[in-house]
Amino acid sequence: MTAEGPTTTEGPTTAPPRRPRLLVLRALGLGDLLASVPALRGIRRAFPGHRVVLAIPPALGEAAPATGAVDEILPAEAPNRAVPVLDGWTGPPPDVAIDLHGNGPESRDALAALAPRRLLAHAQPDPALPQPPLWQPDQHERERWCGFLAAYGIGADPSDLRLPLPDAPSPAPGAVVVHPGAEAASRRWPAERFAALARRLRTAGHQVVLTGGPAEDDLVLDVAARAGLPERDVLRGGLPFGELSALVAHAALVVSGDTGLAHLAVAHATPSVTLFGPVSPQLWGPPRTGRHIALWTPGPPGDPHGDVPDPQLLRIGTDEATTAALSLLRPAPAGASPRKGDDVRVPAAPA
Repeated sequence: MTAEGPTTTEGPTTAPPRRPRLLVLRALGLGDLLASVPALRGIRRAFPGHRVVLAIPPALGEAAPATGAVDEILPAEAPNRAVPVLDGWTGPPPDVAIDLHGNGPESRDALAALAPRRLLAHAQPDPALPQPPLWQPDQHERERWCGFLAAYGIGADPSDLRLPLPDAPSPAPGAVVVHPGAEAASRRWPAERFAALARRLRTAGHQVVLTGGPAEDDLVLDVAARAGLPERDVLRGGLPFGELSALVAHAALVVSGDTGLAHLAVAHATPSVTLFGPVSPQLWGPPRTGRHIALWTPGPPGDPHGDVPDPQLLRIGTDEATTAALSLLRPAPAGASPRKGDDVRVPAAPA
């Protein structure tokens, strides 16, 4: 003890150990992200000590945390669905890198360029695997990626796809949400048919609101004008994910083409009618829970990124879509138990 007070001797401080990082590549759209939720949750469970980094487009940065399986976002783009760009990775190489983007060398090589200690991919899989993952073009997207992980000894349940209820309030609770847009014209049902559907649902006494992406205002306004919807029921400009998620979670029904909003309805167990073409619902459709109706006319697959509406999609008429929607909106008799069983597949006829 000195006049100045007690003296202490401190030992050297030890930095906490670095948490290993795991990078998952899925630089695609909202529907692709939601279809990968079962695989992402399987990865999260298999690597509980790792920091899971998901490489996705920046526009999905708000949606990814809702999966409950992601710690960090790495902005990643795949221009024209080509080679993903992963310029934002910093620090040591990933301890594990997992390609959930595709089955070709482009996505695998984008991850390999970061020199991960371990790389899981369809292209050039680990030769030591007893049964390397096999890409099956006719396999459903959710099952495809769960099966891919199973080849590497990682368990994932294709039915594990529900999202929690969002904190944000719905801008139109109890409404029917009609979403006429889609990334590609080949998956866009004609505006006049969406408008006719909206008019008939309103005539039946249901509130109908329209939604669209950030670049779809012209389409949304066209449908609204044809349907005679009031301005308050036209949600243009592309809602932030939290508000969009709340809208879908508290909707009476979602009607759309094969696009991200259909997957969001499935994630919230909201009844939905999805108009398929040119891709079969057996590849991207909803699970068979009785809440969802997939309209589809069987035929050869078309181009999901085409510039004109696909002929199979155009074979779905307004009558069929309206009948499907009303069947899910019809109130159940008093005391009836919830709907169970397979989804209804309404045969489509020419418009």
